[in-house]
Amino acid sequence: MKTILPLLFLTATLAAAATDKPNIIVLLADDAGYADFGFQESADPALAALTPNLTRLAKEGVIFRDAYVSGAVCSPSRAGLFTGRYQQRFGFETNLPPGYMKGGLPLEEKFIGDRLKPLGYTTGLIGKWHQGYPDAYHPEKRGFDHFYGLLQGSRIYFPMKQPSPHRVFLLDGKPTPEKGYVTDRIGQGACDFIKANKEKPFFLFVSFTAPHSPLQSKPNVLKTLGSIPDEKRRQYAGLVKTLDDNCGLILKCLDDHQLAENTLVIFANDNGGQTLTGAINTPLRGRKSDVYEGGVRIPMAMRWPKQIKPGRSVETPVISLDWLPTFVEIAGGTIDESWKLDGLSLAPLLSDAAATLPPRPLYWRTKGKDGPAAIREGDWKLVIDQAGAKPALYHLSKDIAEAQDLAAEQPEKLKELTEKLATWQSGLIEPLW
Repeated sequence: MKTILPLLFLTATLAAAATDKPNIIVLLADDAGYADFGFQESADPALAALTPNLTRLAKEGVIFRDAYVSGAVCSPSRAGLFTGRYQQRFGFETNLPPGYMKGGLPLEEKFIGDRLKPLGYTTGLIGKWHQGYPDAYHPEKRGFDHFYGLLQGSRIYFPMKQPSPHRVFLLDGKPTPEKGYVTDRIGQGACDFIKANKEKPFFLFVSFTAPHSPLQSKPNVLKTLGSIPDEKRRQYAGLVKTLDDNCGLILKCLDDHQLAENTLVIFANDNGGQTLTGAINTPLRGRKSDVYEGGVRIPMAMRWPKQIKPGRSVETPVISLDWLPTFVEIAGGTIDESWKLDGLSLAPLLSDAAATLPPRPLYWRTKGKDGPAAIREGDWKLVIDQAGAKPALYHLSKDIAEAQDLAAEQPEKLKELTEKLATWQSGLIEPLW
């Protein structure tokens, strides 16, 4: 008994530690507008009424009012959040071209799943991938145990007669029948993963294509939106409603399996809203692909009942690069300096309303050394919106719309941020494609 009891105690302790690890779910929208969700301060009333599930999620957790992504378009943004590193460091700065077979996100870079699997997590990705088409670049080779979704960045929402290999839904590498509406398939796929892995800690990345174009709402949903006069906006609203419906389905799955209490759920958008297809970014300037706020500032909320008190807002600037170190910390791991991460763990902000992060600048660049670039530090933001343009300087706490250029009035701040942006850019490489 002297040898058995310690072993039994150790086994029980390890089992308790494993079950105490939180599940982690990311719900990522695609091209949604800053004002298109009910929990946003500037929410459009019509869309606010269509997003009750995401509004509830935010109210039951914490809303990040100054949240950003590291890329202004779909593919680079995902590369940054998946690795916790500025994607410009490894050349993933522009959207992956359709059908590009020469590579993808460089194979030496590690993904969230690569960091969480050694900590005992089962990992899954449902929906959009957009990080590489050759076999070596598929999700199953990049830290995900399970993949159900499409390799391409977008596709039509209804069944296709002959989908291309990159637009067909794959189930762990094998094509599946064309059946059902894409957003519903993603929602149900997420629920299937939750049910199959409910007995152990899991990380689930739910990568919706909605409300990315094409504007193809479900007919029964569209019939309920007659009060929205503009046809484009109405079609877009239908995509957002079905997105919210499926986020609600996933949240219900957590409730049904008694997993909600110890599951961190993040909702966010992959880049700024695409106003050309119906999104609204009020009060921000710009849209998807811009380094203005409208291209990189996103709606973002987190819920984790076990740790996060409901009804809070965080004003500290955060960026999607912070997700990976956050997940590693709450999973019981440690960050190795050799990972060379650019993000910071948000764990202190989740449990302590008075907590802050160390001061740091945030950076953006979209088309190489001669393309648009920006830096934010504190409330100040410097923007170079095109090659050869003079830098513009904005004070975001007073001018979130970036309407008043203060460069002439603040020459010292202009010089300081210009030099910091140049130093950051000196450590980057040019886009791979």
